Amino acid sequence: MTIDEFSSLVEEALEGIPAEFLDHLENVEVEVEEWPSRADLQAAGVDPGGRGNLLGLYHGVPNTKRGAFYVALPDRITIFKGPIELYAGPDRTGIRDQVRRTVIHEIAHYYGISDERLTELGWG
Repeated sequence: MTIDEFSSLVEEALEGIPAEFLDHLENVEVEVEEWPSRADLQAAGVDPGGRGNLLGLYHGVPNTKRGAFYVALPDRITIFKGPIELYAGPDRTGIRDQVRRTVIHEIAHYYGISDERLTELGWG
């Protein structure tokens, strides 16, 4: 799958997020990268040899941790094509489903939902 085709799946996943969540998603950029960098792995606490294990990453301060005077550069959500394809396999439907799960997972981090809570909710 090309990076453009994969990016289209990310856009599709974003369009499928309920309006009540998207309407409050402010100052966040969503980007697609082929693979996580060493810095991405370090930020996520993933061993450098496990770059295939990081499907997405939220870079920023969760909405629940911001004060009234919070001002910053845009937060970023990065969705990683290579690891998702490794995890989901070659089936386009499987890749689409995993992209959707990953996008939802990373947006949840923006709202301050932890990995532990996401696992409890079935989105870990």
